[in-house]
Amino acid sequence: MNMQEIFSNTLTWIDQLGPWGAIAFIIIYNLATVLFIPGSLLTLGGGAIFGVFWGSIYVFIAATMGATFAFLIGRYLTRDWVAKKIANYPKFQAIDNAVAKEGFKIVLLTRLSPIFPFNLLNYGFGITKVSLTDYILGSIGMIPGTIMYVYIGSLAGNIAMIGAGNVPTNSQAETAKWIIRIVGFIATVAVTIYITNIAKKALQESVQQG
Repeated sequence: MNMQEIFSNTLTWIDQLGPWGAIAFIIIYNLATVLFIPGSLLTLGGGAIFGVFWGSIYVFIAATMGATFAFLIGRYLTRDWVAKKIANYPKFQAIDNAVAKEGFKIVLLTRLSPIFPFNLLNYGFGITKVSLTDYILGSIGMIPGTIMYVYIGSLAGNIAMIGAGNVPTNSQAETAKWIIRIVGFIATVAVTIYITNIAKKALQESVQQG
């Protein structure tokens, strides 16, 4: 049984749970996020099972919760180890401190950008000094992509079709894809320039203080 079959069977099972389906969906999505399992098929499945409105809400809640769990694991299980490793590198600490001050903007921009791997980023932010509040609030950057994938999944209306990777699209879906790509590209450029400037400023301050 391959991964697509597992997803298809899981989505079918969720669909058969009735009112409990939403809870099962959120729990499974959480586990997938923490275990580095791509959530794209689950997001598409959310659209097929729950429709655009509720599907988007459930996926956003599930993705945010899963990302937060991964963030906390990264912070409390590996942060101390990483902190010890960089203790002798004050320049890195200066950059980390500077990034923490702009945490919300950086998390928001990276969530808008498809370039940054979602699951890996969750753990990555955990070992920085970005606050939990900024991290959670920055998750609103997932909303455009979430709605797009849920909408495409709703077009299928057939879980088996999603499991097989055959998801139909229309002109509106294609337009949405291009909008997300453009927004993602702009966000990628913006966060790259932004972090570079923050790092440069932090290094300058570190050198002056040293």
